[in-house]
Amino acid sequence: MMEVMKHGEVTAVKLTPHHRSVYFYVIDGMLIDTGPANSQHESIPFFQENEIDFVSLTHSHEDHCGLGAWLVNQGLRIYAHKKAVEGCSKPGEYPEYRQVAWGLRKEGFQVEPLNNAVHSRSMKWEIIETPGHADDHIVFYNRENGLLFSGDLFVAPKTKLIMRHESIPEMMNSINRVLAYDFEAMFCGHAGYVANGKQLLKRKLDDLEIKKEEILELYKKGYSITEIDQTLFPKNQTTIQLVNASEHEFSSEHIVRSMINGFAEIT
Repeated sequence: MMEVMKHGEVTAVKLTPHHRSVYFYVIDGMLIDTGPANSQHESIPFFQENEIDFVSLTHSHEDHCGLGAWLVNQGLRIYAHKKAVEGCSKPGEYPEYRQVAWGLRKEGFQVEPLNNAVHSRSMKWEIIETPGHADDHIVFYNRENGLLFSGDLFVAPKTKLIMRHESIPEMMNSINRVLAYDFEAMFCGHAGYVANGKQLLKRKLDDLEIKKEEILELYKKGYSITEIDQTLFPKNQTTIQLVNASEHEFSSEHIVRSMINGFAEIT
């Protein structure tokens, strides 16, 4: 299903394949992210009916670049972090549970690397590097209007599960970096338009700081990663199903491990 909303100059498009929400945005002729491959029947008609000059990707995960090949085949240029170039040039390779959720990106496509900024018709977008969720993650910021497109930097104010490759210390540094900019609202890749975005992004950082102290305290007492996880991250049936379906690629244990690996030696 697709829902199209307007927030000032921004067109926000919400997709819900398999009841999982993901957004892409259009502003000033720039398309930010493409949506997943399994949204093609809804998304392609939207692309055809709207004026899009080029595409900018927040990162190269399949739910954000799944229709990249189709857009390149229509003659559009796609820009992203330089670390996204090689991965996007090949068909997507990711676990089956993510293929079920977002479809399979069967084709590679050409990506042109971004530097410090990208210009749409009348706006300059600063590129803020924000690794943690992905090595190639960036957000787009317009200083004149205080517009922030945050990709998957936020998602939710409490972090309950992460993928194995994610880095919580890098994520916390990235949030700190973005909070130094002047904005209030933000446009998130999964939460959509967040009117009090800066406040909630700060809340996410505060929650991670609390979790960091709790995890390190238990680690110093000799708790194992599994014991810390069971103590601090109680599971409900939905969480258990997701962890099992992902074969533990998606788990709260990775939060604990990432915190210990990143912070235990420096405390």
